[in-house]
Amino acid sequence: MPKTKEEIRTELMLQEPAMYRVILHNDDYTSMDFVVNILIKLFHKNYEEAERIMIKIHERGSAICGVYTHEIAQTKTDQVKQLAKQNGFPLLATMEEDL
Repeated sequence: MPKTKEEIRTELMLQEPAMYRVILHNDDYTSMDFVVNILIKLFHKNYEEAERIMIKIHERGSAICGVYTHEIAQTKTDQVKQLAKQNGFPLLATMEEDL
């Protein structure tokens, strides 16, 4: 039986992963200091930036805290909910696709 070499050429089209916005929502119970601390601890914002985002959340009802891949955005929203619950706050974090 003769040996044959067959060359198979394939091209892969790589796509950038979909990105997701993590959004914090205002409520009447979560303290402003707690929101600032969340933004510093989980979203790695400096104090001034965290304070600006917190004011935006307070005045507009919500604000984007960061844009991440799906897995990271999901982890961040889960971490916010967990820390809020541990501290007795109803702070809501959601994610939506960044179009």
